[in-house]
Amino acid sequence: MPVVADFVVIASWVVPIEPAGALADHAVVVRGGRIQALLPAAEARRQYAGLRVVELPGQVLLPGLVNLHTHAAMALLRGYADDLPLMEWLKGHIWPAEARHLSAAFVLDGTRLACAEMLLGGITTFNDMYFFPEAVCQAAVEAGMRAVAGIVAVDFPTPYAPDAATALSRGLATRAAFAGEPLAHFALAPHAPYTVSDALFTQAVAVAEREGLPVHCHVHETLEEVSTAVSATGERPLARLERLGVLGPNFIAVHAVHLDAADTELLARRGVHVAHCPTSNLKLASGFAPVGALSRAGINVGLGTDGAASNNRLDLFAELRLAALLAKAVAGDAAVWPAQATLRAATLGGAEALGLGAETGSLTPGKSADFIAVDFNSPTLQPVFDPVSHLVYVAGREQVRHVWVRGEQRVREGELVAGMAGGPLAPAALHETAMAWAARLRG
Repeated sequence: MPVVADFVVIASWVVPIEPAGALADHAVVVRGGRIQALLPAAEARRQYAGLRVVELPGQVLLPGLVNLHTHAAMALLRGYADDLPLMEWLKGHIWPAEARHLSAAFVLDGTRLACAEMLLGGITTFNDMYFFPEAVCQAAVEAGMRAVAGIVAVDFPTPYAPDAATALSRGLATRAAFAGEPLAHFALAPHAPYTVSDALFTQAVAVAEREGLPVHCHVHETLEEVSTAVSATGERPLARLERLGVLGPNFIAVHAVHLDAADTELLARRGVHVAHCPTSNLKLASGFAPVGALSRAGINVGLGTDGAASNNRLDLFAELRLAALLAKAVAGDAAVWPAQATLRAATLGGAEALGLGAETGSLTPGKSADFIAVDFNSPTLQPVFDPVSHLVYVAGREQVRHVWVRGEQRVREGELVAGMAGGPLAPAALHETAMAWAARLRG
């Protein structure tokens, strides 16, 4: 009896994440948008003879990358206010620009631009923290990628909502509207300890627990944030969140740069996840997150790009290399956070932080067929002794040739499938839209 499947992808190497390491000459079999099997190429050709087979010699298959923290629509603010410290950047430039221009149209157009960039760079899932989550979800669904839309909560009026209660209500209504969409997921996103009151944190946590959602929050990003909090209240921000019952296995601490031993122990004890954004931390001079110490403490770490306004790329391959190198320098240990651990952070680590570890993040039979192909054929990538090491230290997003999400091809031969037939994700349309917003922002 013939074995039934939709298609088979055969590559020179497969990096499944679970188990660790690379498998030479292996295949991924897809049926109904899920991974049906992972097996040697010769066995796949025998068992699945007659099915559509995608042969990718010299390429490596791995899970789609998971961007654990970004502000996707801020792609329209790429380069808008560079070379400034965080608070001057936010208060003097970013928040005023958002007050003038933030709208559902801004978020839709900016997120479309971000989705194109992320998919072309091998990112299949992103965790967003921005306003108008309905626009975030619309853009992601158009692009065919997985989004976790943040329901943002802050204690001041925004163009999205006049108050936090309205923002939470609107966000939950958006979640209900996308309930049947498998690519749309949600998280509670209280912005940061310096923009969210005790009462709002308590409310956000109650909503998250009731709805079974992760909580996604900036914390301990800068020394100024920590010292200001201590001066004002006598508490470090993480201690305050612990007192309020915010910390737990559903909490994602974004940045977590300035930690002492007690902070790290607290994060480990509460099962908190950390979204590490090394490029943004460097560009805003926030500092160096101690990911080696976090890893040794058993804390799950994922990788994020942050927004294009503070990075200025949505490029997880760049974050992979930088994160691995910085971890070694900060720890004074060349063996800390090796390539396999770093790659896990960019895939399964991010998925687990979002509560999606059973759905994506590794090439495990039964999981969603979210995977990418990276081309190692260029002379600049030769020779290949360890494909995992190559993915972290050598390859770049320009080597991403193919991307599948839920078994549907989203990038083919380096081109966005959703843009091939025109529409808002066509390269010319994205360029025209970005230029139009740039003209408004300059004005």
